This record gives sequence, structure tokens and C-alpha cells, in this order.
Amino acid sequence: MARRRGAETYTARWRRSAHRVRIGLRRSGVDYFRGDGSDWIALAGLLIIIPVITCATLLNPVWCSPTALALPIVAGGLLLRPASLLSLYATAAAALIVESLALGPYADGPARVTPGTVLVVAACGFFGLVLAQFRARVGVPWRRGGTMLFDLRERIRVQSALPRLPEGWHREMALRPAGGQSFSGDFVVAARTNGGRTLEVVLTDVSGKGMDAGSRALLLSGAFGGLLGSLPPHGFLPAANGYLLRQDWDEGFATSIHLVLDLESGDYELLSAGHPPALQLHAGSGRWEEKMAEGPLLGVYDGAQFDAVKGSLAPGDVLMLFTDGLVEASDREIEEGIDRLTGEADRYVATGFEGAAWHLIEACAKDVNDDRALLLLSRRA
Repeated sequence: MARRRGAETYTARWRRSAHRVRIGLRRSGVDYFRGDGSDWIALAGLLIIIPVITCATLLNPVWCSPTALALPIVAGGLLLRPASLLSLYATAAAALIVESLALGPYADGPARVTPGTVLVVAACGFFGLVLAQFRARVGVPWRRGGTMLFDLRERIRVQSALPRLPEGWHREMALRPAGGQSFSGDFVVAARTNGGRTLEVVLTDVSGKGMDAGSRALLLSGAFGGLLGSLPPHGFLPAANGYLLRQDWDEGFATSIHLVLDLESGDYELLSAGHPPALQLHAGSGRWEEKMAEGPLLGVYDGAQFDAVKGSLAPGDVLMLFTDGLVEASDREIEEGIDRLTGEADRYVATGFEGAAWHLIEACAKDVNDDRALLLLSRRA
């Protein structure tokens, strides 16, 4: 019995030790790939690879060229900090000297260390050092940079999600950035206020497009999301205008349209800040009506006034909000783009508008080099 207890105690200790080692290695790996830990693991691995490449070059220089030393140098430029790169470069330079002495003068045969080989390795080292210094100045390692951009994109997507609507209503949103990028200057913030009876939606188009406007769109979407529902409907655009003015951006203007919809009666108000008009389909007549509210661009001057236009959505009616990238281009006027949009939208009147937003962007502005956004709201008959 005593021997069995001793064996069990020894086994338990061994398992606990192995578990601690495994957890420690896993944490170190996670910290490294997140960019929070030291780069000694990558530095040690690259320092081991350099002698391996050197030995392979000395044994068979035809198949393993001396320029192969550029591979760990390039990897070091992506993985290491500037201080660690100096150690890697010193090791690579020593390896290159050993190869040049062992292989003899470069004129004696193929796969020798030529001046061109030295220039290639040195050029790779220079560009790697520039990348490492840039990452150090920004403070975001390359492994963490992609994760951060992905997180920013997901935050914009989540903030643009529309709330669930009661039975009898349908809503959908489609957004396509310029040039197939992941970031857009168009965004939507929405909330149900007044105890859930009122739907407030703000569609905004920040000046610029794609990546250039993505950072400002992220900042504004967070600010607008905090303002929406915290102020009376007629106070939102003046507050948003004051916020943009306080930023003092060189390219700080934006267009915006604010919808305030009563989900019980179907009555709504539209307030616009230099935004294209909304379009309403009247189910009774089958015609589209432009709903144009008056108001200046956001971020242009203080004390701007925004006048609302009112309307009502009857059963079967559809309301479309969109940005200018969907209807305006260098080779066509906005009126022509609106006519094309309503013509394409007529195809969905009989079958319903479920899934129509994305297809309308495809049909009307597929190859336009601008951010495009379309919001559809329909009241089922």
C-alpha cells in the first residue's frame, strides 16, 4: 500500500509538472503571436537556421546558393524588433564571410559569393530594418496588426447591424466598399427608442472612400451610436454637426440622413444633411416618390438648421435610403442614377424585397469606384 501511494504521488507530481510546462508554453506562444511577448523564440530559431543554410551552401553551393541567407533576413524583418535584428544581421554577415572564404574567389566557378550576392543580402537587410523600425514606431507588431484591422472591421459591421423589427416589417442593409476593400466610409447606426415603438436609423457617408475614410467612419459610427437615442430626434444632426466641427479634420465633412419611423402607425420623419433623397414606393399607385429633406453638410459651419420632411408607410410600401456612390458617377448625373435604381427595384415589387439590397447594388453600381450603401425598409401588406 505504501509503495502504491508513493507511486501515485510521484505520478501525480509528474502530471502536474507536465501540465504546468504545457500551460506555460501555450501562454508564451499566445503572447508571441498576439505581439505581447518577447521575440527571443523567433530570434533563436533564425540564429539556428543561418548555420544550417551556411553548411548546406558549403556542401552543395549549386543547389543552395549563398543568396539563401536573404531568407532568414527577410523573416527577421517581419518577426523581430530592430535591436534583435542587429544580432541576426551580424550572424548573417559572419556566415557570408565564411562562405566567401570557403568557396574561394567568385571567378573560379558557379555559386560563388559575388558582389551581387552581398548586395542582395544587404538590400534585404535594409528593407527588413525599415519595416521593423516602422512597426516599432507604430507600436503594433505585424502579427497583431492584421488582428487589429480585423477587429476594427468587425466593430464597424456590428455597429451597422439593424435591430429586429416587429411582425409586419422587413429591413435589410447592403454595403460595398470601394475597390473591394474591407473598410468603407459609409456606415449605418440604428436603434429602437421610445420603448421600442420608434426606429431611428442614420445612414452616413464620410468624405473619402475605402481605407482613407475607414478610420474616420469608425470614429464617427461610435460617436453617432452614442448620440442616437440619447437626444430628441431633431437634436441629433445638430449634435453630430458640432462633433465634426470639433474634430477639425482637413477633410472633415460628411452627409447623413436620419430616419425616425413609428413602427405602429408607419408615420416617419426624414432629416438630411446634404444627403441624397430617400425613395418611397407607394403600393397603391406603384410609383416611386423622392423624399428630399433640407440641410447642409455635416462639419461645414456651426449653427446649421435641418428641416424635416414627413411621410407615412402604408402596408406594401417600401422606403430606400442610399449613399451617392449608388446613384452618382463621373459619367452620369444623380437623376439618371435614381431612375436606374427605381427601374431595377421595380423588378422586386411582385416577389417582395427580401434579399434585394445586395442585388440592387450589383445591378446599379457594380463597378463604381466608390463606397455604396443601400438600406431597405418595407411594410408587408
